[in-house]
Amino acid sequence: MADLSQLVKAYDIRGVVPDQWDADLARAFGAAFVEVTGATSIVVGHDMRPSSPGLSGAFAEGAAGYGADVVLIGLCSTDQLYFASGKLDLPGAMFTASHNPARYNGIKLCRSGARPVGQETGLAEIRALVESWTVTDPGTGARTVAFPARPGAEPGAVTGQDLLQAYADHLRSLVDLSASRPLKVVVDAGNGMAGHTVPTVLAGLPLDIDPLYFELDGTFPNHEANPLDPANLVDLQHRVRETGADIGLAFDGDADRCFVVDERGEPVSPSAVTALVAVRELERAKAAGETGLTVIHNLITSRTVPDVVRAQGATPVRTRVGHSYIKQEMARTGAIFGGEHSAHYYFRDFWRADTGMLAALHVLAELGAQPKPLSALVAEYDRYPASGEINSTVADQAERTAAVRAAFAGRPGASVDELDGLTVSTASWWFNLRPSNTEPLLRLNVEADDEETMARIRDEVLGLVRA
Repeated sequence: MADLSQLVKAYDIRGVVPDQWDADLARAFGAAFVEVTGATSIVVGHDMRPSSPGLSGAFAEGAAGYGADVVLIGLCSTDQLYFASGKLDLPGAMFTASHNPARYNGIKLCRSGARPVGQETGLAEIRALVESWTVTDPGTGARTVAFPARPGAEPGAVTGQDLLQAYADHLRSLVDLSASRPLKVVVDAGNGMAGHTVPTVLAGLPLDIDPLYFELDGTFPNHEANPLDPANLVDLQHRVRETGADIGLAFDGDADRCFVVDERGEPVSPSAVTALVAVRELERAKAAGETGLTVIHNLITSRTVPDVVRAQGATPVRTRVGHSYIKQEMARTGAIFGGEHSAHYYFRDFWRADTGMLAALHVLAELGAQPKPLSALVAEYDRYPASGEINSTVADQAERTAAVRAAFAGRPGASVDELDGLTVSTASWWFNLRPSNTEPLLRLNVEADDEETMARIRDEVLGLVRA
């Protein structure tokens, strides 16, 4: 068993099975989750990875042994687990390693109403409790975990419930596609959980679905279920061009993120999707008489997003990268919607949780409501040339960041903030330089009013980072 500091991340639990964790540790995490949250009932779901049924079953055993009733919803996407947590008003555990390779697995945890559990909201306490139950053999150094019985706890009941149709019905109640023109849609599930959810969510709509890799297979035989890597979009792009489809959708392994390609097979920026969905959500809220509306965006999304939000008479709020920060700000501000550059989309009417499927429905509805192709529809939301995220391996993240700060901080018209890494902004360009939490990397994002300026700033920052 690995050191828990390697296994328990900022937002979830994730590692290699069985090298770093196994059913015994999953059982302990189940007990610790109940102990820390004080839950009397929880809901548990899992993805299609070969190790997921065993790990989630062990977690349920640990939770039930500590007195909590457990509702098992079986195979599901992560946003379906969030739906279950919200609908049933129960804390939840989703067994998935998202887009990671097959040998990995993990747990995404939430409190009732899909409220996030991260290092500052319970995950550190869960880790500490499991560590207190861990015993190291002085002779071999082997580490095992054995948690004590909970005093006075009666074992909880473990029952099953199928919530797939209820999840689909809720999403479809939020976006109406009944009047859409017919659309040909290629969907690449990457052998992940979208192969389970898409057929039910999109059934009966005016959509001709062309499925790619819908077979649930946690060994990912066709390509990694990580659409953030352009290599994993190639098959989708080819099929869209080959068939003359109107749009292509690609989901990651646990189907909580959705990436979009247009009718030319060209990727649509998640910032453009964020802006498009923000407009739709704001228009819907204003039509219902709501005022004082807010939209959240992380600091790496395009300036297009706050531009569009302000044009709608609403307030954009900038946050750090990461779902726990987005959800906290949504709760604090009452925001109607939030988006990230990584294709995570958060909805007030989905318990402030992220759901790529709901974002996809919005894009399909907007496309189907008018005659233009998707490339023309999103062009107004893709206003500024951007570098995309560029990673650099460095020996000292802080030292290289300080060098960049020193080079740019005194420039005329430049403002500097350190909300999340280093951000330097002027009226015509901005960049963010952020350290990875898990690797010796600095991540650079640059955006400017024109391609030449973007390239100049990008190359200057990279020159300093890689010196």
